[in-house]
Amino acid sequence: MFALPLTDSAVLRPLELWQAEEFLAHLDRAREHIAPWVSPAFVARDLAEARRVLQAYADKRAQDSGGIWGIWSDGVLVGGVMLVSFDTTLGVCEAGCWLEPAAQGRGLITRATERIIDWAVEQRGIVRVEWRTKADNIRSIAVAQRLGMSHDGTLRQARPDATGGRLDLEIWSVLADEWRARSAAQRDGDQFPTTLRLGLSQTSIK
Repeated sequence: MFALPLTDSAVLRPLELWQAEEFLAHLDRAREHIAPWVSPAFVARDLAEARRVLQAYADKRAQDSGGIWGIWSDGVLVGGVMLVSFDTTLGVCEAGCWLEPAAQGRGLITRATERIIDWAVEQRGIVRVEWRTKADNIRSIAVAQRLGMSHDGTLRQARPDATGGRLDLEIWSVLADEWRARSAAQRDGDQFPTTLRLGLSQTSIK
């Protein structure tokens, strides 16, 4: 199994069905923090639910329509990134993330998301990468901004929320030519290493 370094002590690698127990233990640490911001179906409460979440992403991977990767810090699963949707016919995908509080402030999500966007754009020909987030999710919006995304607009009262009201959903995106320009600028500035090595084939998300 590949493990792509993010920092000296953190790596990105596929999050798979056989890791359901580890995933559940991680969610137990992160649950209160991430529950307001992610789909309720994602925040598994027992092993069976954890397996269902990972199986859903395994099914997406098999259909070439999404994927999920975990971030391990000092050998402990602390969060991850995903391609919530992935459509090479349209040339559009949606990226997402989650992270437990102890791992915040180290740039892990930004670096991990850069890896999957690099792969989507450079190896799979994706033209538009979207980032959808609740309008009051300041941390998520900050990630979108660090990734060089533009705010396309806000879908007002797009979904019901847990309180019986409705929430606004912000849409951010970056286009392939914008991403390449950003990557070139970073290479010239030597800010981050070039990373196109996700251990993925040209035709499927592993």
